[in-house]
Amino acid sequence: MVLLAAVCLLPHPSLALEPREVLVLANRNAARSVGLAKYYMKKRGIPESNLLQLWVTDKEWCSREDYEKKVVPRVQGYLKDKDPFMFIRCLVIMYGLPLKVAPSEMTSEEKEEFNKLKKRRGSLNKQLKDIKDPEEKQSKIKDELKNIKKRISSLKKADQGSSLDSEIALILEEGYSLSGWLPNPYFLGYRGKKFENMPHNVLMVSRLDGPSDKIVKRIIDNSIGAEKSGLKGTAYFDARWSHPGNKEVSGGAFYDRSIHLAADRVKKSNLMPVGIDDRKELFKPGECSEAALYCGWYKLANYVDAFDWQPGSVGYHIASQECQSLKGGNYWCKMMLEKGVAATVGPVGEPYVQSFPVPEIFFGLLIQGRYTLAECYALSNPFWSWKMVLIGDPLYRPFKNSRAKPVEDTGTRSSTY
Repeated sequence: MVLLAAVCLLPHPSLALEPREVLVLANRNAARSVGLAKYYMKKRGIPESNLLQLWVTDKEWCSREDYEKKVVPRVQGYLKDKDPFMFIRCLVIMYGLPLKVAPSEMTSEEKEEFNKLKKRRGSLNKQLKDIKDPEEKQSKIKDELKNIKKRISSLKKADQGSSLDSEIALILEEGYSLSGWLPNPYFLGYRGKKFENMPHNVLMVSRLDGPSDKIVKRIIDNSIGAEKSGLKGTAYFDARWSHPGNKEVSGGAFYDRSIHLAADRVKKSNLMPVGIDDRKELFKPGECSEAALYCGWYKLANYVDAFDWQPGSVGYHIASQECQSLKGGNYWCKMMLEKGVAATVGPVGEPYVQSFPVPEIFFGLLIQGRYTLAECYALSNPFWSWKMVLIGDPLYRPFKNSRAKPVEDTGTRSSTY
C-alpha cells in the first residue's frame, strides 16, 4: 500500500485537522476542567463556540446509563445544531471527564438467570469433585460448565465496557452493537477490505488529561513549543526479538516487527538518532537519555524509569491496562505523563494486542509533519467502541517544520489485518 494513495481513500478529509474543526468537551462538575478547556482553546485559536460543557461524574468511570443520558444527547444535539459550514471532525475530552464507560446493567430477568446459573455452577463443581462415575458423565458435566461460563460472561456484558473516548467516536453512528469492538474505517490496514459492521459516521477523538491540572497545562504548552522549534532528542524502540524480515507473522510477533519497522522509518527520515533494542529485557533505568519518541513492550502496569523525556515527546508502551487510571498506580500512561511526555496511548482494560495502534503506521505518519496527532492515531488505530485512549493535543504536529521525505509502504504486512 502506498501511503499517499491510501490517505486519499479516507472517509473524511485528513490533511490536516484545523482548530475550527475541533469540539472541546469539558465537565462543569470537575474542578479546573472548564478553565483548562478555555486555556487550550485560546492557545490553539479554537472558536469559543466550540466548547460544550457537560455535567457528569468526575470519577474515572461512569455508568452506561449516565453516558447515554448525560453525554450522548448533549453532544449529538450540539453536532446536529452546528452550522454545516463549521464541520466538526475531532472531539477533545478534557481533564475531569471519565476515562471509562461501564457495561450496561443487567435487567431483573438477567439477574434472576445469573443467580440461577451461579447456583447450578456450584452444584456441578461439587458433583465433579465428588463423582467417581465414568469419564463420559464427567465430560457432560464439564461441557455444561463451559456453557454456563459462557452464558454468565454474556449476562455480565463484560465485552461492552470501553473507554469513553473510543465510544464517543461513534456518537453519530446509529444502532451499532455494544459487544466487542468495531473496525475503524480510517485504519490504513483495512484499505480494500469489506466489513459488514464497519461504521460510517466516525469522529477522531483525543484527550487532554493527566494526574493533575498542572500536567495538562504543561502538555498543552510543551506541544505548542515543540511544534514551533521542532521536536529534538532520540527515538527509542524496544522490541523483544530480532527483526523477522518479510516472514508472515501475527499477534505479538506482528507488533514486535512493527516496532522494528517504525525504527527503520525514523532512521531513514534523518530527523533524530534512533536506538533499537531487540533484547527480551526492557530498557534499564536511566538508559534512554533525551528521549523524544518511544515505543516498546511488555511490562504490565509497572513503568520503568529509563527515560529522560524531552518537551513535546511522544510514545507508548504496548501492555494491557496502561490507562486503567491516570490518578494512581504505576501504569505507563500515568507515569509517562508525570515524567514529561506530551502524548501517549494506552488501554483502560484488557484490549488484546491487536487493538493497539500499529507502530510503523503511527510513527511513519507522525514524522511526515503534515498529519496531526489525532490523524496519526486515527489512521493507525484498528478499532472503536473498545479500550484505547489517545492522550495529547490532537492538533500537535511535532515535525511540522522539519518534514521527513515521504516513506512508501506505510502499512501492515501480516494476515492479521
